[in-house]
Amino acid sequence: MNQEEFNIGVIRPVECFKEGWNSIKDQYWILFAITLVGMMIGSFTLYILLGAMVCGIFKCYFKAIDGEQAELETLFQSLHYFKPGLLVVVLMIVPTILVFTIIYAPIFYATMMGATMSEADLYKMLTGTLIVEFIVATIMVCLHTLLMFAFPLIVDRNLSGWQAIKTSAKAVWKNLSGVTGLWAVGFFISMLGLFVFCVGIYLTIPIIIAGNITAYRKVFPKIAN
Repeated sequence: MNQEEFNIGVIRPVECFKEGWNSIKDQYWILFAITLVGMMIGSFTLYILLGAMVCGIFKCYFKAIDGEQAELETLFQSLHYFKPGLLVVVLMIVPTILVFTIIYAPIFYATMMGATMSEADLYKMLTGTLIVEFIVATIMVCLHTLLMFAFPLIVDRNLSGWQAIKTSAKAVWKNLSGVTGLWAVGFFISMLGLFVFCVGIYLTIPIIIAGNITAYRKVFPKIAN
């Protein structure tokens, strides 16, 4: 199997989450800390280092799932993933920023210029904005789903950013039913976490990542060195 080949029809969502949890439960808290630190660094650097940090996070999860010890140091050794990781982040974030800028720019402009409108016009504008937001959110969810294997491919198969994007999209499309089920189970788990004083949703993140990584391993089996 070469770097861009993958399996089809192998994702069993519930089983993936069970296997993922069993693989990381002994290292849950260190993985939670690694995830939190990585995402904070990505946010504090205005997303410039987010791609590298996400790659480092996935590398730590790969270690745990492969029976090795996850370490915080691994996260800080991920800067060599900066270039390919940044490309994936740009593709995920920039379209969203551009679209929402286009949506809200007229509203902000009208507000700044002191423009007045009738109540009926206001309702029309808000309704139109909500409809466009829903459409954009749906498109972005689809895009992010197609890219769900991109970061793991950069780490696991050493692909370039563009190769990882293309290969992830192909693999997700060919395994769409399994990926959809995986997303649904992950959403259910996150909602359970949300009901636990709201902050519980953050505690589900390692479980969801582990489930996704396990699904990735089904689609892209580990290549022997």
